[in-house]
Amino acid sequence: MKVAVICEFSGTVREAFTRLGHEAVSFDLLESELPGVHYQGDVKELPLSFWSQFDLAVCHPPCTHLAISGARWFKDKQQEQKEALEFVQWLMDLPIEKIAIENPVSIISSRIRKADQYIQPWQFGHGETKKTGLWLKNLPMLQPTEIVEGRLDRIHKMPPGENRWKERSRTYPGIAKAMAEQWS
Repeated sequence: MKVAVICEFSGTVREAFTRLGHEAVSFDLLESELPGVHYQGDVKELPLSFWSQFDLAVCHPPCTHLAISGARWFKDKQQEQKEALEFVQWLMDLPIEKIAIENPVSIISSRIRKADQYIQPWQFGHGETKKTGLWLKNLPMLQPTEIVEGRLDRIHKMPPGENRWKERSRTYPGIAKAMAEQWS
């Protein structure tokens, strides 16, 4: 398969698909942390026809203006939310047969459509909580691969800092592996 992993700087999901022999490309405004095929730039600047070469897109739109964890600031973020939701809709409308949008619990569910599934890292080998929604197009729901004990709330309790947003946005390797194995 040819897989586009949109809004991923870590390379985690891209490499999970690559390890299984797929041609995977990550796209982000930031450079990739892992070596591999990566496009650095604004994905909306690429023509829509470009996207039709892909069989699957796994998209991680920035949650800054979408996640309900920031609800107390929503009244001051109307324009930013509007633009974030327009970007999510743009991703959902890409001319790609199979699409997954991944985001924490967010206003995507109330403003565009409900998530098809919510997953937790502890269902995929990581003893932590981070309720994450999946909006799926022509894809099955992810089946847990390794339910583990422990329910640490590390992401939520992460202290403020310059790279907090980056650390909170990473996809857990067990979830990336499940995506690659179950969606290809």
